[in-house]
Amino acid sequence: MTMRRAGWLAVVLCVSTPVVAAPKLPSVCESVEADEAGASARALPEEVTKALDAIVRSELSQGPVAGLSVAVSRGARQWVCGYGYRDVAKRLPATPRTTYRMASVTKSFTAVAVLQLVEQGKLSLDADIHTVVPTYPAKQWTVTVKDLLGHLSGVPTYDGVASTQNVKAVSTEEALALFSQKPLAFEPRSRYLYSTWGYNLLGAAVESASGKSYRDYLREHVFQPAGMAHADLDVTATRDEHQAAGYRVKDGVLKPSRFLDVSSRFGGGGTRGTVGDMLGFGRAVLSHRLVSRDTMGKMQASMATSDGRLTDYGMGFATYPLRGHYLVAHAGGQPETTTLLVMFPAEDTVISLATNIEGEAKRLRRLSIRLMEGLLEQGVTRRDAHFTDPVDSVVYEGLGRIASYGLAYHLWATRGPGSLPADEDLPGAFARVSELLDRKAIGRDGKAALERIRGGHDPRLGSVFIRVGAHMARTLEKAQGPERLLAYPAEGPLSFFADYLAACDAQGVPDTERFGEPLRTDLLRFVAGWKRAEVPELRHQRLDEESNPEPRWAVVKKAAGLSPDVRPDYSDEMLRIAERFAWRKQQAGRLRWLERAVELHPRSVDARLALSQALLVAKRDEEVLGHLREALATPQGMLALAPTQLLKRVAEAESPRVGLGLLRAAVALHPESPELWESLAKREKAQGHKAEAKAALRQARRAREARPESSVDPASRSGGDRGAGPVPDDHGLVRPRPSP
Repeated sequence: MTMRRAGWLAVVLCVSTPVVAAPKLPSVCESVEADEAGASARALPEEVTKALDAIVRSELSQGPVAGLSVAVSRGARQWVCGYGYRDVAKRLPATPRTTYRMASVTKSFTAVAVLQLVEQGKLSLDADIHTVVPTYPAKQWTVTVKDLLGHLSGVPTYDGVASTQNVKAVSTEEALALFSQKPLAFEPRSRYLYSTWGYNLLGAAVESASGKSYRDYLREHVFQPAGMAHADLDVTATRDEHQAAGYRVKDGVLKPSRFLDVSSRFGGGGTRGTVGDMLGFGRAVLSHRLVSRDTMGKMQASMATSDGRLTDYGMGFATYPLRGHYLVAHAGGQPETTTLLVMFPAEDTVISLATNIEGEAKRLRRLSIRLMEGLLEQGVTRRDAHFTDPVDSVVYEGLGRIASYGLAYHLWATRGPGSLPADEDLPGAFARVSELLDRKAIGRDGKAALERIRGGHDPRLGSVFIRVGAHMARTLEKAQGPERLLAYPAEGPLSFFADYLAACDAQGVPDTERFGEPLRTDLLRFVAGWKRAEVPELRHQRLDEESNPEPRWAVVKKAAGLSPDVRPDYSDEMLRIAERFAWRKQQAGRLRWLERAVELHPRSVDARLALSQALLVAKRDEEVLGHLREALATPQGMLALAPTQLLKRVAEAESPRVGLGLLRAAVALHPESPELWESLAKREKAQGHKAEAKAALRQARRAREARPESSVDPASRSGGDRGAGPVPDDHGLVRPRPSP
């Protein structure tokens, strides 16, 4: 297979031996050697493509597999590959030419179209959408085009099963009529609420302002200039033999997807294309071929709520730091598909992924991070640190956020189209950071301290983490050269801070731009402990990507014993090993590795939660509450196991029984929460436990009567997190929020 590209093409069949034994899946890969002007250029080195191929195959070794297509580019070099089957029943392989539903990646296309029209003077970001799309009635508050672009409009999202199961083609007017009479969920800009309906309004605005149909405008002004040869609206007439058949996983087995006509969400999720099309769009975004550099910089900047909280979403893109990289992305999910487009403007790198299995957002995110490590971090396996002291863990999270935000924003502003917050009163910003990381304050109330630290990048706190971290990056760039900055994402925050302290001494940095002695002492202690416990041979190897990780257990356990207070965190890898056993229905192996994860990382909330669910599967319900209480005793657990977060965990549980068990434990942790009791009542009733359901409803009424109205979180009334960034759903980018 070949792709329609400028320049000459080379078709490469990738043959490599993945670390984990994977099913024998077919693969068809291409290495395209052309730059944007059509001139020849070197392809990705063979050793890089082999490493990327091994990463993909390792991921595909776990869980049911249908088809997956992958495309990456670094500068003008790119690699595209299809794995598995676009049609399992017919044994048709997935290839670079396979087309998938783009789902919510469509929102990025729509946003670019809107901003093009803004640049042409045909639309205004401040325009009331009612004046642009008159069929959408005026609401109690003005809704602007910019509000809609950033999901700050208050336009509601799907509010029931019926609104997500359209089976017939509809016009633009009919698509808008599905929600146009609904009131706004909140005053614009007061909250973030991800809304596909809001992007349908923007699609209608494109038609109104351009005088063209949404399809015609995208084809002429987005798809064609970006070289998206196979992109189109996803309607029956545009599908061909390359379109992937869709699947869902039920009880560990692939089932055909239910039918969904996506014309009802045309501007928010109605297109189709190949991973090469997504890659072309990403390349056009990074080279500013669709809108100006200044406009793209504004699109990539996170918007903020009216009370000064960043939303991690700009105009058409999720956007935030990831381990020192500035990430610009969008994900999508619908029946038949899961998609992900990730761009790194400072590193001129794009990753695009698509699978014909729905509900695979976490898998694609995990795979994108591993590909990022292979492309940008020399294949180093980046691990966080695990601490036994809760104060240390909060301090370290602060260090990680300062390093990540500082590096990412500095590189985005100097190598990409971004900009930094105004650098006013730098000494005051350093003083504020020292207050946020003060051990005594953290010790008095770890939960409150952690909440403040997790908002240290927000405008409401003066964006101090961004400003201080960026100043540190500038100082290190002057001292060590610009290329040194690119190593810190792989090395982590301890290296970044240690080098900054050394640069301060060498360059005579003023005391007002330094950190106090307590933080210096903490840092030296953290670094020393990490070095004692690190296993050098695992710097480029993940435990879960080994065919037999069993011998490694003794090695990492012995290394952890050398530094009881601080050591590398292997919990994510150990949980993945446990997931592999769960997929194979080997519950004993699953429990063994989860118990090891808790033994090695007793303060890990994720490890305790995963073990709790496995215990419920094993019908060892009586052990669950103890583990959740241990998790709740940490500052991170106090936030992760709050009632609203527990309800999300329950919704994602692997079975109704596990969800019920988690809820029973949850009400024991939070007996004052009526929302948990009400959810428990529904679950008990669904399981046929009538007496238990009635008892839970009585407890819910008592909890409501005992709770003052002033203590009710507005988010609990409207179903979202006030001021939070993109929430995990079937369209948005799934992002673990605790650490950037």
